[in-house]
Amino acid sequence: MRVDAFGERWPPPRADARQAFALCADDFAMTKGVSRAILSLAGQGRLSATSVMTTMPHWRELAPALREHEAELAIGLHLNLTLGRPATAMPRLAADCRLPKFGRLALASLSGRLGEAVLRHEIAVEITAQLDLFAEVFGREPDYIDGHQHVHVLPGVRGPLLACLGSRGMAGRLWLRDPADHMAAILARRGPIVKALVIAMLARGWREAATAGGFATNQGFAGVSAFRSTGDFGTEFAAFLVAPGPRHLVMCHPGEIDAELAALDPVVDSRPLELAFLQSARFAEICGSAGLVLMPGATLKRQGVLAGAWQV
Repeated sequence: MRVDAFGERWPPPRADARQAFALCADDFAMTKGVSRAILSLAGQGRLSATSVMTTMPHWRELAPALREHEAELAIGLHLNLTLGRPATAMPRLAADCRLPKFGRLALASLSGRLGEAVLRHEIAVEITAQLDLFAEVFGREPDYIDGHQHVHVLPGVRGPLLACLGSRGMAGRLWLRDPADHMAAILARRGPIVKALVIAMLARGWREAATAGGFATNQGFAGVSAFRSTGDFGTEFAAFLVAPGPRHLVMCHPGEIDAELAALDPVVDSRPLELAFLQSARFAEICGSAGLVLMPGATLKRQGVLAGAWQV
């Protein structure tokens, strides 16, 4: 037995244990086409988790279909502060009833304006509302929390989020996504390096804050994509499995294209490419070549809130 960075005892790995990675499909309920793709992959056992956007109009309609996969998927909240309408009135942050683009939110965060009392209150109320929408429809709290465009780690957002979770007694009951990774791992993957480093910079201090609040996080993060409209997504995915962390999390964005998606989100043409690869035999081949195994959602639900490496 050893004591890890969380101060918890964790047994040594079994001799037959294999290192696992979690694969999370973002954006459930963004559109029907995106949600159909995620449900299809869940049915094929090609995902560990999906995170849902409870602010989107399709959430209540699509939730029953997602509940059919509750046993095999970890299901989280995809905190949304940059797309569509908020769940609550936000006269300062969303004066026209439309959430700001990421660039404007990030600028407000880095300038310290999100720390102003009025904006901090608006964000806290919105976080609570999005959690309540998940619990109201699903009858329980989410298994984990991440953020659309990683907004959950932004200074000015992370504080209200951790305070909200703490007040609901959720410490130790769910895990939080850390979208940062070590520079050496980012460089080894040779993907959109600048983009991954910017995300890591914005997330600086997030893991420490989450840990101090009583929450486990992933350790190792990949899936930062160039979102190419052509080409081989399998080659890009193989890079996501290079230099994996002990609790390695890969995000993906599969989907079917429809008019709603094209009007709503900049990530469009790459989604069917991701879907086709994840449905293909090459997915398992690439995982095997990397020496990693896909973590089942049921296992992720148990191991995600604990310390120690993810293994199956």
